[in-house]
Amino acid sequence: MTIIGHLINGQNLADSTRTQDVFDPAIGEVTKQVALASKATVEEAIASAQAAFPAWRNTPPAKRAQVMFRLKTLLEDNAEKICAMITEEHGKVLNDAMGELQRGIENVEYACAAPELLKGEHSKNAGPAIDSWSEFQPLGVVTGITPFNFPAMVPLWMWPAAIVCGNTFILKPSERTPSSTLFICELALEAGLPAGVLNVVNGDKEAVDTLLNDDRVMAVSFVGSTPIAEYIYNTANANGKRCQALGGAKNHAIVMPDADMDNAVNALMGAAYGSCGERCMAISVAVAVGDEAADSLVEKLQARMADMKVGAGTDNSNDMGPLVTAQHFAKVKGYVDLGVEEGATLVVDGRGLSVEGYETGYFLGGTLFDNVTADMRIYQEEIFGPVLCVVRANTMQEAMDLIDAHEYGNGTCIFTRDGEAARYFSDNIKVGMVGINVPLPVPVAYHSFGGWKRSLFGDLHAYGPDAVRFYTKRKTVTQRWPSAGVREGAQFTFPSN
Repeated sequence: MTIIGHLINGQNLADSTRTQDVFDPAIGEVTKQVALASKATVEEAIASAQAAFPAWRNTPPAKRAQVMFRLKTLLEDNAEKICAMITEEHGKVLNDAMGELQRGIENVEYACAAPELLKGEHSKNAGPAIDSWSEFQPLGVVTGITPFNFPAMVPLWMWPAAIVCGNTFILKPSERTPSSTLFICELALEAGLPAGVLNVVNGDKEAVDTLLNDDRVMAVSFVGSTPIAEYIYNTANANGKRCQALGGAKNHAIVMPDADMDNAVNALMGAAYGSCGERCMAISVAVAVGDEAADSLVEKLQARMADMKVGAGTDNSNDMGPLVTAQHFAKVKGYVDLGVEEGATLVVDGRGLSVEGYETGYFLGGTLFDNVTADMRIYQEEIFGPVLCVVRANTMQEAMDLIDAHEYGNGTCIFTRDGEAARYFSDNIKVGMVGINVPLPVPVAYHSFGGWKRSLFGDLHAYGPDAVRFYTKRKTVTQRWPSAGVREGAQFTFPSN
């Protein structure tokens, strides 16, 4: 059986002592294994990155960017192969995997602008014959810990930006979906990245804790669940590291009475059930304002869900594939059971779905609850599956109060034809990413991604301009060259211009 290893100092290697099974969720079978790095293996990767840092730090930004230009071409040339790897291990439909990869490539394109992004600032004659400038220097060895649901895109949020800023990088991807992540990093070597600049260690908590506790690692980026994000952030900070840790979400969509209901329903179908709901930006709560809007929304959703196709991700005619693992399937199904127990109205039941030819796969059909209330666990907790909860509110303000009161503040949206209502919503809602008639307001690569409240630990968001700030430290230099023969006496007052 194939064992997926690590990429350290430009070489593929694997620990032989511990491995974990990797499944094809469409058939529920083990297709390969992934090596789980020991502490010693992770330390070897850190040493490799540390050794590569001085030369890479001094490589001109334009040359670093040239690697990114070549990587972009290689990613596009190998797109079908990468997406097949994603679908085999995650289960998402191939078209969805292609969309994920394209968003990752856009971040590589942003990294290609390194010479512009790193220019710094200069002030001539800040004082008498004194010049001052700020420059942005790399941190050193940095690391990224990424989730199973976007094995191509989320790593590409991190290491291209970190590397073009002059850092060296250690990536710890999800052990559930490791193949595409590793292959993309191998393409970076093919693009001309020197050995040791980018390293990959597959592993579990042992690998994560080694990275968090090693003094040579200067910064940590993380995307995953909120409990783990909080652990990562607190541990990294206790060890003096810079950290950005993106956590969970419970994204709400407000559906106003004046909304284009057909458009809203089509948008919610994709946002709630695309990628089987395994997206941190998935809409999992629709707050309908007024019973008339709620009744119309539920009726139209129910009708659209009857036509939704669920099956293997290798068939692009399907709308939704399987959940990633048997354990996650059981967890999401348990939430559906819980919603029934809590008294929500189960309008569409996705349990008991069997896909012909894939009877052993982890398939759960799209599920719709109505009359969900804020005290229910299916409302409060992140389900991370194809479950949409409809909550009824009397007014827009009541709907906004629900969103603001929730512990998560990752993404939200509103469906309306009223510009005044949309402007008030976007200006006042306590959420980090907002859509107006856009259900998944994921920022483009030249903006930055991140939520508020317990959806983000740290001050800087992921990718875009914030990535440059996160992966560099500012140094300000003040310089004076006195004129020949001119000497000044000692000055005891605080200097000013």
